[in-house]
Amino acid sequence: MLQRIGEGDRAAMQDFYHTYHGPLTGFLRGRGLDAAAAADLVQDTMLDVWRRASSYRSEASAKSWLFTIARNKMVDRTRKDARVSYVDEVPDTEEEAPNPEAIAVSLSEASRLRACLDRLKEAHRAVLRMAFFDDMTYDEIARIEDVPPGTIKTRVFHAKKLMLRCLGTR
Repeated sequence: MLQRIGEGDRAAMQDFYHTYHGPLTGFLRGRGLDAAAAADLVQDTMLDVWRRASSYRSEASAKSWLFTIARNKMVDRTRKDARVSYVDEVPDTEEEAPNPEAIAVSLSEASRLRACLDRLKEAHRAVLRMAFFDDMTYDEIARIEDVPPGTIKTRVFHAKKLMLRCLGTR
């Protein structure tokens, strides 16, 4: 698909966009960006894909290549603007909203999980998000983080141990 995009195939770019828009947005949101900033970075990243697809050499999967571009853009933006905010999504209608009891339970569990995640080093948080929320392989994460796969395995192992310890002690 990237070869076709590199040749200027707009339909291939549209397919690529639809395939990766959701996972890429989730990846960026998981790294602490609000919805607007994530949407901006997705657009910037996809524009780079359009411009640079002809230079893709398939040493990494298309997903790893894409997420690496996005990660680098995020780091550049964070360096320029250190402000990060979080925006909660609000349902449009009452029917879409969960009942109050479900909200209370969910908030309690989410805040406990968030508190444990916040205690982790950034490197541990990042690999957990990519491995479990973005469903990436250790090799893909290693390419994005620019470290050996063994380092990623070690980080995931230690991060899981720390999370279990934290969640078990509350």
